[in-house]
Amino acid sequence: MAAVETKFFDYGRKEVEYLSQSDPVLGDAIARFGRVEREIIPDLFAALVNAIIGQLVSVGSAKTVWNRMQESLGDITPENLSAVSADDIQRCGMIMKKAVTISELSKDILQGNIRLGDLRELPDQEVIRYLTTIKGVGLWTAEMLLINCMERPDVVSWGDIAIRRGMEKLYGFSKLTKDQFEVCKSRYSPYGSVASIYLWKISTVNE
Repeated sequence: MAAVETKFFDYGRKEVEYLSQSDPVLGDAIARFGRVEREIIPDLFAALVNAIIGQLVSVGSAKTVWNRMQESLGDITPENLSAVSADDIQRCGMIMKKAVTISELSKDILQGNIRLGDLRELPDQEVIRYLTTIKGVGLWTAEMLLINCMERPDVVSWGDIAIRRGMEKLYGFSKLTKDQFEVCKSRYSPYGSVASIYLWKISTVNE
């Protein structure tokens, strides 16, 4: 069994300098932390399964389930996962609803009902529109695929608790409002994904 291939999100000086100038508070945090790496999964199917596992659970819990899936079920491919039952998938440590979603997704891809490869040619909103038609895949899951697989440059997810917590810590908001979020997000554009990488980091500090 080969582990799912990963790489780091690709960004550099251009993104960091832009964010530092457009948002000096974030810029201070970037200078303090230095380069923060974000591991991504280039394979669309494996990344989508990984995002489904990560729904509404801690990063640590999701990682445990992800590793257990690879150890128990082998390569994370539609062929492998459609050959096992939803019960087998569920036994890796997730709720049955997610296991059924992953099982049905695997079968639909093999049957040609879902074509993930087509997503690479689509703009972000079209990717989200397509993915959210899949049962068990919502906006957060689609946005995570945009960042953690497709390396799209400008994704900041309101639905991500850690990103909201990072903003609250960074700017001293007691409870982040949607309006405050949108103001911050507009300052980060067109490099919101790199801002997200730093907000995730900020959210974990001193906990």
